[in-house]
Amino acid sequence: MDPSKEKDLVTGNESPVSSSEYDSELTGTTAPPKLKRQLKNRHIAMISIGGVIGTGLFLGTANSLVNGGPIGLLLGYIVVGTICYSVMISLGEMIAYLPLPGGHIKMAERFVDPALSFVMGWNYWYNWTIILPAELSAAAVLINYWNKTINDAAWISICLVIVVVINMFGAGVYGEAEFIFASIKVITITGLIILGIVLDLGGGPNHDRIGFRYWKNPGPFVQYHGIGGSKGQFLGWWAVMTQAAFSFIGTEIVAIAAGEAKNPRRNLPKAIRRVYVRILLFYIGGVIIIGLLVPSNNPGLNLKVSNAAKSPFVIAISAAGIKGLPSVINAALLTSAWSAASSDLYTSSRALYGLALAGNAPSVFLRTSKNGLPYTSLAFCASFSTLAFMGINGGSGKVFNWFSNMTSIAGLMTWFGIAVTYIRFYKGFKVQGFDRSTLPYASSLQPYAAWYAAAACLIICFFSGWEVFLKDSWDPATFVTTYLPFILFPILYIGAKLWTKVPVVKPEDMDFLSGLEEIEADSYDEPPPKNKLEAFWQWLM
Repeated sequence: MDPSKEKDLVTGNESPVSSSEYDSELTGTTAPPKLKRQLKNRHIAMISIGGVIGTGLFLGTANSLVNGGPIGLLLGYIVVGTICYSVMISLGEMIAYLPLPGGHIKMAERFVDPALSFVMGWNYWYNWTIILPAELSAAAVLINYWNKTINDAAWISICLVIVVVINMFGAGVYGEAEFIFASIKVITITGLIILGIVLDLGGGPNHDRIGFRYWKNPGPFVQYHGIGGSKGQFLGWWAVMTQAAFSFIGTEIVAIAAGEAKNPRRNLPKAIRRVYVRILLFYIGGVIIIGLLVPSNNPGLNLKVSNAAKSPFVIAISAAGIKGLPSVINAALLTSAWSAASSDLYTSSRALYGLALAGNAPSVFLRTSKNGLPYTSLAFCASFSTLAFMGINGGSGKVFNWFSNMTSIAGLMTWFGIAVTYIRFYKGFKVQGFDRSTLPYASSLQPYAAWYAAAACLIICFFSGWEVFLKDSWDPATFVTTYLPFILFPILYIGAKLWTKVPVVKPEDMDFLSGLEEIEADSYDEPPPKNKLEAFWQWLM
């Protein structure tokens, strides 16, 4: 490869995203303004990690531990972890082959029909628009650990300004900020797991060897709502599933970032391949430590009481008698909320841009600045963050629970759509005689993993709000926030189907070639490492 050309691809001189004739035909216009490929390999690697680790693990696990107990918590995260992995290997195969702006939303249009693309696009936008105020509410809850006298509105406003400013500088600055934030999160969760093992074995200042004490008393499972026997324990485990989904939702953010990723054919498969390591190490490892160190009946786990809400990790460190460290950890968790909120705004704005690109949203959202920032989409999505102020009177912890419910179901329906799109992709690829072994990324678990993910997502969504039907447990807010996204998905699909009147794409008619030339032009071989340190960095990122 010509060195000068390689320099243009690797340096900050952005090369435009591939805009195939296929995209122009869909919108019925000349080629719209484009995003720019500004995200480097280390940005993609850390964004894929940052999309996984967030307030769902650091704060939301409080509810899960109360509902399911340590074993119920662990089993819930393991089950949702397998679903997440199945979705990611399905998405990875498609997006590594065709890293187009709009990610899986665009894939649905190519391999299923425009109606599914319409529903997935708006569902995904809704998901990430709603999760933004959830993260801002979580930030206010975490700050309450230090100061309960100042109104939450002040903390929400400060966090919101930080998030908007980061995104206004474009994908390059967002990538750098996310790299820093995600690095803090990785170091924090790794340190917490190591510290948790030490504390559990009696290495804390109080030298209290906890072991599996809390698995015996109050017990491995919780009798949900006082329901006795295995029935109550099963319901406690099932109650964990929706919250666990909230924690895992976001791993697919790498697909939306595909349109702004440099060297996508190399960087995206690498990020996808390591998802399972992050799931096992950070999530499964994290919930095991939480279950060992904090009893499920600890009053500090109650997110509905604003003056009691704390991260399970902070509760464990405080109980061990380590002075000063709880505040340090809480500060690190606060950066996690900022990072997650920044990713939320980035993703929702790019999802809206993708919708407009496909003609499913007003063309005003296609407007971009000279450096490729979709500023109209960004401003519109940022305006919904003001929903976080609902928690000023009712408590940010309660608002966090509402929005996490809505986000979990919307996210699971996104996963369902990705799985269905992949099943169609797999069928079309096979019918047209392409060899999957030539793909940049392919998994031997397919298509079974995609079928498993599609079925599991539907089952969890359908039964997610069962608790409101228990005796004396009816709660309109919980019912609406849980089932609204689930019911809207088929309604919007049927409506879009009747409006577009476009049949499902036949396997033999699927388009696997449009845009490939531009994508291959954006791909290049990484320069060989000069020393062992560079070799390690290249392997890591």
